[in-house]
Amino acid sequence: MTNVTESRKALGELIELLQEVDQRWAGPEWNLHSTEDVAGAHRALMHLLDGGIGTMFESDPAAPVMRRIVTPTRKFTGDNSDAIYFDAPVAEQYEYHLRGNMHGAVYVSVTLEEGTAKGGLGTKTAGIINDTEFEIDAEGNFEIWLGGAARDKNWLALTAETSRITTRHYFEEVGSASANPAREPVFELTVLNRTAAPAIPDEHSVAAGIRRVGEFVRSRTIGMPPMAETAAKVPFLSIEPNQFPAPVPPGDMGLAAIDAAYSMAPYYLGPDEALVITGRWPSCRMANVCLWTRFQQTYDYSNRQVSLNRAQTKPQSDGSFRMVLAHQDPGCDNWIDTEGRALGLVFWRFFLPDGAIETPQAEVVKFDQLGA
Repeated sequence: MTNVTESRKALGELIELLQEVDQRWAGPEWNLHSTEDVAGAHRALMHLLDGGIGTMFESDPAAPVMRRIVTPTRKFTGDNSDAIYFDAPVAEQYEYHLRGNMHGAVYVSVTLEEGTAKGGLGTKTAGIINDTEFEIDAEGNFEIWLGGAARDKNWLALTAETSRITTRHYFEEVGSASANPAREPVFELTVLNRTAAPAIPDEHSVAAGIRRVGEFVRSRTIGMPPMAETAAKVPFLSIEPNQFPAPVPPGDMGLAAIDAAYSMAPYYLGPDEALVITGRWPSCRMANVCLWTRFQQTYDYSNRQVSLNRAQTKPQSDGSFRMVLAHQDPGCDNWIDTEGRALGLVFWRFFLPDGAIETPQAEVVKFDQLGA
């Protein structure tokens, strides 16, 4: 007879969850019908499973390890070609010391998340400190303390709800920083008040890890409503194709940067069409625009120009920009490659904006009329 253990129960639950996600999230309930839609959902599911195993299976706030969240081959929840993110579990009963380096980034922040202890999607951003608020030495090194007694600087408080630390390194370079191994930051996260080594794994801790992986996947698939329902509640999201909402801060919503402004809308283009986007980059620390699939995965930034930051954008004579989303190279500046996808998402980020942000304007034109 098969030995029935808690870990075996948890593994069975994960298998059942994956089957449910296949039947529901990769199907008509989420408005997926074509072979390409289903394949895209399955690809996104594999990336989520990879992310859950990589960041949540071995996740102990008593022995945290800073792990990279998304990579060029592991994409979910709105990754970015110009950013590198790390995270680790934390808990109120511990005090932590984080050492890091700017590593050439133009913006760095450390945020605290709530709602992630069991693997779920963050429900709230509970604290933030960015590079304007912590000390950085001549070599770009910095250190942050988490929890414990309050400090005058370089410190974030932990509460009973705090469950995760997330770091953001944003770059503005001609190449994609996320695809550049030389740009990957290195961290040292130390628990200052741990009195003993963590317990060795057993059936219960392994089961808990498997269930965190399952909740990681569930909360990002069938745990999220279709985007049409989400957009009605989030002011920077629109479901109207080719028209961008005014960029606004996200508030304290989970996994968002409080000190940024966002704008997102889908694009929809026929095979003979292109989208011309005009606007002006604001005064800010960092800004970019990137293309996502409907599953909030960036397009292939390792091999294509599927995003633009200010360093990559060639301005007009008056300082404004003119970008072209097109299925093939239009032979002009600032082409953003759609990979031939008729439908996708366009996401704008503006970090530490200084003053008003001009909303980008878009117009669908015939590809063969771009020159005119």
